[in-house]
Amino acid sequence: MTAPLGLRERKKADTRRALSDAALHLVFECGLDNVTREAIAERAGVSLRTFNNYFTGKYEAIAYRQIERMRRSLNVFRTRSADESLWTAITESVLEPLLAEMGEDYAPTRQQLDQLVELNAAIEVRNALAKNLMAEWVEAIAERTGTDPDRDMYPRLVAASIRAVSEAAMDTYIASDPPVPIVGLMRRGFADIVAGLPEPKRESS
Repeated sequence: MTAPLGLRERKKADTRRALSDAALHLVFECGLDNVTREAIAERAGVSLRTFNNYFTGKYEAIAYRQIERMRRSLNVFRTRSADESLWTAITESVLEPLLAEMGEDYAPTRQQLDQLVELNAAIEVRNALAKNLMAEWVEAIAERTGTDPDRDMYPRLVAASIRAVSEAAMDTYIASDPPVPIVGLMRRGFADIVAGLPEPKRESS
């Protein structure tokens, strides 16, 4: 279980979140290409130097909130009962931060989805997400399943599946018209994994 943060660490975490929130708000208001480090720092009420102490650039700041959600999910996963099935533990852990922030039925506006399309297409944002936490997920899954994170493929396959469900759900989420809740898409994705990805039944003509 993660130890409680001290006052200094909490202040740092609050500043990091404030910068990331400012970055995301600016993306929704102005578009990704028009967001700068200076604008993010100004929106968050800090100096550019402070921004540079926390993030290497705007893409890392934008990705941080999703990375933070995944870190919270990982911490929850590590505390789930050992008697619970692996995929139930994964599903509930990954969904916990989303449910805490937006609930089961939240759906975005069309304008927000249009900006998410732009964000999702930015390779820099995807890279910032991809390089974080997957190794930690592999280790946590290996520990729970009694496998070796270096020599066994299983924990890597499970971690890759978590990422695949997250990316597939996001791609479907931003393409939906009318908008739909992402929580339901994530649940469906994990359920399909558990079911062995059965081939969808084709409607007879």
